[in-house]
Amino acid sequence: MTERPKIFDDLAGVAGGAISAFAGLKEELASLVKARVEEAIRRMDLVRRDEFEAMAEVARRARETSESLEKRLEALESKLK
Repeated sequence: MTERPKIFDDLAGVAGGAISAFAGLKEELASLVKARVEEAIRRMDLVRRDEFEAMAEVARRARETSESLEKRLEALESKLK
């Protein structure tokens, strides 16, 4: 049986190192993209969904209260006439 030349071991080591470097690069790139997207969202002054839904609920309650008060006012005005 012949012995493997050392160059193959060296190439395998380089390939393993390159794979590790690319994996790290992928994670770094993903982090960078996420940070940029979050920064863009902050600059556009967008609100999160839960904040939007909370404000929509406040607006719905205010509208219901306003409608109720309008009906009471109409009833009181009709009694005064």
